Amino acid sequence: MMRNHTKKLLSILLVLSLMFTMAACGGKDAATTDASGTKVVEGLGQGKHGDIKVEVSFADNKIADIKVVEQKENEVLAEPVYTQLKQDVMTANSADVDAISGSTVTSKGYLEAIQDAITKSGLTLAAAGAASSTDKNKEEAEQTYDVVVIGAGGAGFSAAIEAKKAGASVVLLEKMPTVGGNTLISGGEMNAPNNWVQRALGITDDTADLFYEDTMKGGDNIGSPEMVRILADNALASAEWLRDEIKVEFLPDHLFQFGGHSRKRALIPVGHTGAELITKLKAKTDADQITIKTNMKADSLITNEQGKVTGVTATAGSGDKITFHANKGVVIASGGFGSNVEMRKKYNPELDEKYMSTDTPGSTGDGIVMAETIGAKLTNMENIQTYPICNPETGVISLVADSRFDGAILVNQEGKRFVEELERRDVISKGILAQPGGYTYQLWNQEIADIGKTIEVHKDEYDQLVKQGLLYKADTLEDAANFFKIDVEALKATVKKVNEYAKTGDDLDFHHRAGLKSLEKGPYYIQKAVPSVHHTMGGLVIDEKTRVLNEKGEVIPGLYAAGEVTGVIHGANRLGGNAIADIFTFGRIAGQQVAASN
Repeated sequence: MMRNHTKKLLSILLVLSLMFTMAACGGKDAATTDASGTKVVEGLGQGKHGDIKVEVSFADNKIADIKVVEQKENEVLAEPVYTQLKQDVMTANSADVDAISGSTVTSKGYLEAIQDAITKSGLTLAAAGAASSTDKNKEEAEQTYDVVVIGAGGAGFSAAIEAKKAGASVVLLEKMPTVGGNTLISGGEMNAPNNWVQRALGITDDTADLFYEDTMKGGDNIGSPEMVRILADNALASAEWLRDEIKVEFLPDHLFQFGGHSRKRALIPVGHTGAELITKLKAKTDADQITIKTNMKADSLITNEQGKVTGVTATAGSGDKITFHANKGVVIASGGFGSNVEMRKKYNPELDEKYMSTDTPGSTGDGIVMAETIGAKLTNMENIQTYPICNPETGVISLVADSRFDGAILVNQEGKRFVEELERRDVISKGILAQPGGYTYQLWNQEIADIGKTIEVHKDEYDQLVKQGLLYKADTLEDAANFFKIDVEALKATVKKVNEYAKTGDDLDFHHRAGLKSLEKGPYYIQKAVPSVHHTMGGLVIDEKTRVLNEKGEVIPGLYAAGEVTGVIHGANRLGGNAIADIFTFGRIAGQQVAASN
């Protein structure tokens, strides 16, 4: 009897041992099956900001559901991926579907995670028809609103919100699957003279006049003095509107001093990106019940016999043609043309295919072309700005490198400084392109990193740059120089001079306007960067009421414009932080003016 009990005990222990072994081997990849026979399998993919983990449910060899259980993607850009793309996958019963335009990296990571789960499931999925995310919610062919706004970036949102506040019915058209435009992927910093953070930091000598002078000078005095005056006088009110009515949160104790500005005046949204702005603007439009239509590309402006703009023709994602009638008028807020290489070459042949762009894929100049077709006047089109510090492999703007505004220096392959780090963007970009290889290295230490905490708030970008071999953390200057094969002694000599200038407060080489910071102590960060097309200063001519003018300088009735689609503000060069001030100041004016028109 004892022997039988022993055998049974050993058998039980063996079974338990096998169960634990299987659990350990299977780990998190093991599938589970519920009482209904639905199999749930976890999958993993690489998104733009880290791992995307999903749980895919399978029933009868079909994808029954997809749940995202872990992700770090941009909330606004990821929204159509986890809704529209999810539906495409389930309709096709396959991960072999097209990515969402404007959210390509997140899409690929999501699809990779789903495919991982499909592979792990061991199932052969039943074939299904081609997926289409545009068949649902068929649009009415004719629609009427008081105001039609083209483009759901910062200018479009603010115009729509102000028009609705004034009592108008509003529709906001966006050709991309997501809202936000360049505002969303920007740093979101906004210049406002005499703002509340300046006062908290003891900066009491900034004025609208100084801001006006900086902006005019920064654009080589090509910008319209009357329009720049409006910007300077209203930027603070625009910032307060964002804070008080839109509920945007700005850092209470830190500002940036962008190149070309004589004062530190740029407010910084929490998170240091435009996501804070767009998320809050979207929440406001939802609360105000403003209609937003994504995947809706405006094609042309409709005019009546008197030449008044009375609506917009558009193409829905389904391919259907939709007409939007506007009782009061149309606001064009569709942005610039930084992503349209052919258009760039038309106006400035130098900025051809060899330049990448920081802009969204939707920045193709559609609004400019639409308005020009009905006689609108264009100006300043040849002036196209490059941003100096961008990823050499992707062209994406580096927000980690905002440490430049806190004291980081720029050196070339020879280890020497070649430009003032707070110069205008165009000056720095030209300086970089004149260096060996046409690139630069940005160098800073931990003390500078601790000021703006750009590595902490942009950790995903930091990790990606390190992974690409474009950014390196070094204990010593020798280590930093050796990583990128820079002349060690030359770099040490450059840093020695920087340290001396930091102590005296006088940069004898390039007259750094904010004063250099000491680089005596490590650890150090060194990052490789190149210029990339960033902003198109040219566009439509508007007056002080944001009305679009024709070639004769006459108002085109019913047509308004705001933001990067216009060309009268920034002149030859836009100063950092001025775009956000521009889009909200003139976006609000456009919304107020169109709502008040007959």
